[in-house]
Amino acid sequence: MAAATVKTLWLLHGVNLDMLGLRDTAHYGVLTLPELEAYVVGRAAARGFETRCHQTNHEGELVEKIHEIVREGADAVIVNPGAWTHYSYALRDALEMVAAPIAEVHLSAIEGREEWRRRSVIADLAAVRVSGKGPEGYADAVAALADLIARKERE
Repeated sequence: MAAATVKTLWLLHGVNLDMLGLRDTAHYGVLTLPELEAYVVGRAAARGFETRCHQTNHEGELVEKIHEIVREGADAVIVNPGAWTHYSYALRDALEMVAAPIAEVHLSAIEGREEWRRRSVIADLAAVRVSGKGPEGYADAVAALADLIARKERE
């Protein structure tokens, strides 16, 4: 029996997510970004993923990272664009080129927050969407992406 191949998962964080642990903990929890990334990396490794993480507060930099992912390939992408979720068509256009399944994850329940936060311009690109489950939402996204990839491999 052949050994399972390790798959590449990109974990992308957008604007202000580097301030986790300092932002409103009622919405975003107490974990810092490095702690959240370590949590996701561990969960992803258990599902056969090697995880690469990237965070930026510069929209163009995130678009460039997505272009790199498009060129180099990935097996799955988890993205929390932060506020760019609600209006960045540049980010949407870049994500539209990604061949791998995408999970859109939000620590807070965006659907129940301010009116402007309830709309996601990337929602229709996401194979998986998780909102309002804190760090566990990332674990749910990892599991859903792993299951989706496994189903496609069996087809």
